[in-house]
Amino acid sequence: MHSETAYEITTIPLQPSPTHGAMLPHEIPPGVQLVTLPGGIRTLAYTQPPAVPAPQPIPVAAPIPTWAKTTALLTPTIGGGVAAAGIGLSYAAPGLIAMSQALWAAVALIAAGAIALPLLLGIGRRSTGRAAPARITQNITATGLFGKATGTINHH
Repeated sequence: MHSETAYEITTIPLQPSPTHGAMLPHEIPPGVQLVTLPGGIRTLAYTQPPAVPAPQPIPVAAPIPTWAKTTALLTPTIGGGVAAAGIGLSYAAPGLIAMSQALWAAVALIAAGAIALPLLLGIGRRSTGRAAPARITQNITATGLFGKATGTINHH
């Protein structure tokens, strides 16, 4: 077990005596106070200074990041743009519907023309009263791999 050395506390009498003089209150150094011990003896002792709470730090406002400022400034602009586009589309809706119907009508006309035009041209050629077109036959003959080719054309 651990043994501690006992120290004897000696006190300075506060009453004047032939060997010791009494200390006046202004002579007591800082951090030393007059204390009364449990046995009733009054003495000077070092005391702990009262704990002074640390001052609360003053909150400092953090600077706002640049991206946050930019986003905050652009938000109303973007919202206003979307609102203006919505209003514009609502005013333009009847015209857009009419244009889409006109475009579909144009597509249908082009498709009908692509189908009808060859039919009309075929009917128009037959109805002119001409004779059937002449038949042309061609006979080509050649002798050998690199021989000269000769041919005849017959009109019927």
